Amino acid sequence: MIERPDSGDAAVLVALDFGKPGFTESLEELKELASSAGVAVFATVTGRRASPDSATYAGSGKLDEVTAMLDGTGASLVIFNHELSAAQQRNLENRLKCRVIDRTSLILDIFSQRAKSFEGKLQVELAQLEHLSTRLIRGWTHLERQKGGIGLRGPGETQLETDRRLIGKRVKLLKERLKKLKRQREVQRRSRARGHVPSISIVGYTNAGKSTLFNALTRADSYAADQLFATLDTTSRRMFVPGYGQAVLSDTVGFIRQLPHTLVASFCATLEETIHADLLLHVVDSSNPVRDEQILEVNRVLAEIGAESVPQVLIFNKIDINGQSAGMDRDEYGKIARIGLSARTGEGMGLVRELLGEFLGDGPVSPQQAEMLVAASF
Repeated sequence: MIERPDSGDAAVLVALDFGKPGFTESLEELKELASSAGVAVFATVTGRRASPDSATYAGSGKLDEVTAMLDGTGASLVIFNHELSAAQQRNLENRLKCRVIDRTSLILDIFSQRAKSFEGKLQVELAQLEHLSTRLIRGWTHLERQKGGIGLRGPGETQLETDRRLIGKRVKLLKERLKKLKRQREVQRRSRARGHVPSISIVGYTNAGKSTLFNALTRADSYAADQLFATLDTTSRRMFVPGYGQAVLSDTVGFIRQLPHTLVASFCATLEETIHADLLLHVVDSSNPVRDEQILEVNRVLAEIGAESVPQVLIFNKIDINGQSAGMDRDEYGKIARIGLSARTGEGMGLVRELLGEFLGDGPVSPQQAEMLVAASF
């Protein structure tokens, strides 16, 4: 599998500015990703280029700077804030004499650390294998040992061909297992549909506060932390909706810019809860200066998985950080389109219950009814 930095590993980050917007924010995200993976950032190397170098992505002068940083800090890992080709990664490791990984590998590593459920682990392994199948920089001799080694290769088969065959067999097995789990979820969804139990999914950029909102609405104890990808496995709970009754609320994995396509494809099974939801609560970190770009990125991934047509309401979370007050905005049709709240302090949580009751019920709930129903739900 992907080599994961051991606890306490130190890294030098490399980020090149090609003149596109969001460079500073992307670099800050890379630092957060490294921290989430348990990597200590000892130095950061930045630079401007018109286009990537075909052989090493960065030019020779910039690599000399990276080498100096490695020698000066004692770091043993270099992380590029870009997607590297197999040849570029190999050339960089030969030049820098240390491990080199890209942004995609770093995100895959975090997912590998955070996956807890059986299905989550299968999905992460599938994404890792499909990513590795495009490069195979290191020989997969550990797989050969697991299979016994002698007699494994076919006549005239090279090590690379053996590696690809082993990966292909494992990928096929993982996809079959995930298909079985998908069928089980379809049965559960049909059961909910027969019982007229609506489904609501919480989506949003990573670390926007989705799990905190989920816990506040369901009184659950899902893991919530101030770090990227704190939640990886989809969690569903029943909750009481004022003015309606029972509904199923699901907390999903967060999105991020440059989310590896292999991860999106592998997690489509989990994200099907989002595709089949009756309503999406799109949680936004209102304190983040690039929140508008994050909203666009989430909507881009939703479109990629086929959930762009599901009704959604923006939930601007963390208003306590900006000192704002809770409130809601309605669209030109009188429907609630945006809510400002703090899931951590609880300010504005009654507005979410009012939203759900209005969306799923026969119409708007009066303030008196909403107050009585909210009180009854606790």
